Amino acid sequence: MNLPDSLIALQRAADDAGRRIEHLDDSERPAQRESWFRAAAAVQAAVTAYADAHGLDHFEVEKQLRQTVRHLPRREEWSG
Repeated sequence: MNLPDSLIALQRAADDAGRRIEHLDDSERPAQRESWFRAAAAVQAAVTAYADAHGLDHFEVEKQLRQTVRHLPRREEWSG
């Protein structure tokens, strides 16, 4: 399954938002957690729309997206 860059970017943004929570103090965490939840909800909505539009299983699309994001180098890591 070849997923669109827009889905990959949404998943990366959600992952990044989740990782930011680890580096914040207690007063900053609630706002960042809300940002993370919104980003994750956007990913879920986009995955559902993509799966529905292409007649695919939502969970398979989500699984492939997570595997792709974990194994695909970020644009800034590309050499060349």
